[in-house]
Amino acid sequence: MNELSEGQWIAACTTDEVDDTFGTRVEIEGGDAIAIFRVDNNYYATADRCTHGDASLCDGLVEGKSVECPFHMGTFDVTTGKALTFPCVVNLATYPTYLDGDQIFVRIDAPTTIPSLLEEQES
Repeated sequence: MNELSEGQWIAACTTDEVDDTFGTRVEIEGGDAIAIFRVDNNYYATADRCTHGDASLCDGLVEGKSVECPFHMGTFDVTTGKALTFPCVVNLATYPTYLDGDQIFVRIDAPTTIPSLLEEQES
C-alpha cells in the first residue's frame, strides 16, 4: 500500500526550500500554517504559531532539534513538539511527513500533540 493512500497529504515544499537555520512556513488552505524543519537530514512538521504568543516559529532560530520563539525566546523540540523552556509550557502539534525524492509531503488531517506539563498537572 502506498504511504500516501490514507489521510489528507499535501505537497508542502521541496527539500531545497528548507535549511538548517530556520523553518519553512507552509500556508494550509482553510487551516493554520505549518512549519517544516530539517534536523539531521530528516524533515519534521509542526504548527507554525508559538503556543505562548502569536509568533511564527519560522522566524525563530533553529539549533539542533530546537527552535526558539522570536518573541519571548521560549524553545520547542521540533521532532516531538515538546515545549522545552519557559515561557512556553504548551506543546506544539506535530504532523507526519513523508519524503518522495525531494518533495516533502505532510499529512494535515492527523496532528498529534504530546501532553503538556500543564495538562499533566491538571490530571
